[in-house]
Amino acid sequence: MATYTTEIASDSIPSDNPIHQRLLKAYYLAKPYIKGDLLELGCGEGRGVDLLAPLADNYVALDKIQEVIEKLKAKHPELDFRQAVFPPFKEIGDNSFDTIVSFQVIEHVKADGDFLAEIFRVLKPGGKAILTTPNIKKTLSRNPWHVREYTASELTDLASKYFDKVEMKGVGGNEKVMAYYEENKRSVERITRFDIFNLQYRLPAPLLRIPYDILNRMNRNKLNTANTGLVSEISHEDYLLMENGDAALDLFLILEK
Repeated sequence: MATYTTEIASDSIPSDNPIHQRLLKAYYLAKPYIKGDLLELGCGEGRGVDLLAPLADNYVALDKIQEVIEKLKAKHPELDFRQAVFPPFKEIGDNSFDTIVSFQVIEHVKADGDFLAEIFRVLKPGGKAILTTPNIKKTLSRNPWHVREYTASELTDLASKYFDKVEMKGVGGNEKVMAYYEENKRSVERITRFDIFNLQYRLPAPLLRIPYDILNRMNRNKLNTANTGLVSEISHEDYLLMENGDAALDLFLILEK
């Protein structure tokens, strides 16, 4: 049985449902863009494989966790899963893929410019890449698993160094999702008010990961206990594509080579 940090939202943990559905929505929103040869960067435990792989002629996925890759190989022997730490994308040639997706990954990548340069390199001319990442304007506390987070303009400016065609949108939510978000925000504020020295932003990230995970899990479980209906009833259909990335929960970036 897999052990989940709160950074890896599970479809099997009830209190994770709103986050799981939010992450799943990116795959639904990416479906119209999928064609030809598809590369997924940071596939995790394969949340969107069943949605996207049937739309592609060929599907290749990279992830750094060997155990995850082995499980996906066993489950989907017809697909190409590879263990890899990136950038660079080793053994992948220039102009290899029609479509690339990478959801909630770039915030973990130290060399984010190199990451985007590699995406440009392996895309075919006319190919498109779809990326999501948290909108820092909606982040409730420092996430010690993230190297950095972006505003819509920051990520647009960074991507524009490598791509001429950059379109920024966002993934937001309806009233049900935002009710959960606001309740979560109030709960987080009740916890962080004790951080009078602002240690969450001053301490090295590795020192914060265990307390962050414990408090985050406690918070999600508390929200689920207090309002199980709200937590369990949220589905991917409650998340929406937004034109204004600044107002969204996640940035939704569309790049074309």
